[in-house]
Amino acid sequence: MAVDTARRGDRDPSDWALGGVIFAASVMVLIGLFQLGAGLVAILDDGFYVVAPPYTYDVDITAWGWIHLIIGIIVFLGGLALFSRTPWAGILAIFLALLSAFANFFFIPYYPFWALVIIALDVWVIWSITRPGALVWEE
Repeated sequence: MAVDTARRGDRDPSDWALGGVIFAASVMVLIGLFQLGAGLVAILDDGFYVVAPPYTYDVDITAWGWIHLIIGIIVFLGGLALFSRTPWAGILAIFLALLSAFANFFFIPYYPFWALVIIALDVWVIWSITRPGALVWEE
């Protein structure tokens, strides 16, 4: 797929943009591992998380464990794919970061600080990927 060089200019991507994608890929791998760990804890030890008073989106802790485990594995694999700096990996990574942030938003009553940290990291990943010149759009 060719890129319109008049629109993009004849400049090479900046080192900041390239470093941002490597950073985003590394953070996605880390987020995946964090999610996987949180999921395993919820599956193996129901008593670890303090259940908040009745919450609008009340879901069983074990169900949250499976949700986080599955999201963790997928985000981990998406982070590995992002190291290729291809457009499909960037689009997948943005979608997975949105999914992770969405799931953690609903997990806030169970583990507030942790959920907010993961949401912040997801937003940082999206920001890093969407920088101009971050991904290779030519084949």
